[in-house]
Amino acid sequence: MRANSIREASAGPLCGVKIIDVSSVLMGPYATQLLGEMGADIIKVEAPDGDVVRLIGPSRSNGMGPIFLNTNRSKRSICLDLKKEVGRNALLRLAETADVFFYNVRPQAMARLGLAYEDLAAVNPKLIYVGVFGYGQDGPYAAKPAYDDLMQGATGVASFVAQSTGGPPRYVPLAMVDRITGMAAVNATLAALYERSISGMGQRIDVPMFETMVGFVLSDHLGGLTFDPPLDQGGYARLLSQARRPYKTMDGYICAMVYTDQQWRNFYRLLGREGELDADRRLLSLKTRSEYVDELYSELEEILSTKTTSEWLDQLSAADIPVTPVHDQASIFNDEHLVAINYFGYEEHPSEGRLRTLRHPQKWSRTQPRHSRTIPLQGEHGIEILREGGFSDREISDLAEDGALILKESPEEKLC
Repeated sequence: MRANSIREASAGPLCGVKIIDVSSVLMGPYATQLLGEMGADIIKVEAPDGDVVRLIGPSRSNGMGPIFLNTNRSKRSICLDLKKEVGRNALLRLAETADVFFYNVRPQAMARLGLAYEDLAAVNPKLIYVGVFGYGQDGPYAAKPAYDDLMQGATGVASFVAQSTGGPPRYVPLAMVDRITGMAAVNATLAALYERSISGMGQRIDVPMFETMVGFVLSDHLGGLTFDPPLDQGGYARLLSQARRPYKTMDGYICAMVYTDQQWRNFYRLLGREGELDADRRLLSLKTRSEYVDELYSELEEILSTKTTSEWLDQLSAADIPVTPVHDQASIFNDEHLVAINYFGYEEHPSEGRLRTLRHPQKWSRTQPRHSRTIPLQGEHGIEILREGGFSDREISDLAEDGALILKESPEEKLC
């Protein structure tokens, strides 16, 4: 067992909160990693084959792929076969002392396993039972499966990409819905913990991908459809403009945002054309600039093509106009701000060697969130977790012999 006790690991604001996480892939694990960085003790419960995302991407050893590594820090792993009654019973016993139970499969599947909210509440009425899955359970899509790609299509993201590029519908090249829904689940969990501190009662919380993302997308694009009768066909013109994109310079690309009245005045002053500003009715206000956004962005693109990226970075920054380079997977590591704040670091992992780490982005004056544990091997902490849950060595050995507890080593070696 590694020398990283719960006391050592739980220095953040959620110190003392115990979360049982039976989620897998990305949406749930991303959420619980964030909670783990805040100091919660995350017990990751994996199936006998392990979290499938362990297998995605290049790896130094089997089951330790990069997406898994970057969504499962600050956790401990136990491998239980929940389809076996003894495995399910062991999980229920662990849940007796937990604060939160987190899952991301359809509720119907949890019910078939005998792990519905009612089953967990029966052993721990104060438990907060958080589910992240495709659709709300009060509509006709309740039992349908969902993935990030499907949700990007269903909530309008893919069609908005088509409108803004002039091409076919496309997915954003990020697991965006998974992460947004995961963060929504973190917010809900924190609020529920606060509410329980007042009421003393647990509750079930459903965080559906579809409804969460519809609200996220339409807060930008509902537009005139906000009104009844509608004032237009919806959509935020600036975000949908085909000219809204990184601009080509003489030697690369740059992101520049000329948005406010003062920024446009500064920009025209930089160009030596300030006298033209007040004569151009398109530039009178944010409202008129929105009406002519395609024209203005196209003109901006033409202007920015006349100098190098370095020249524009210097000149636009001096004029207090928001600007940034366009990074890729290589250049991001050399960003001067990220370098200065030591955003990227390294850790030595017992099996994977040297790994790059990403610093927690927030700054707290006292209880700073941080990575509190290295990424777990599958089932690495099974015996440790069960012992803390009050299981005797004989009971642990019986679980292993029954195949309900999967260990990388024999129970006799681990129990010595």
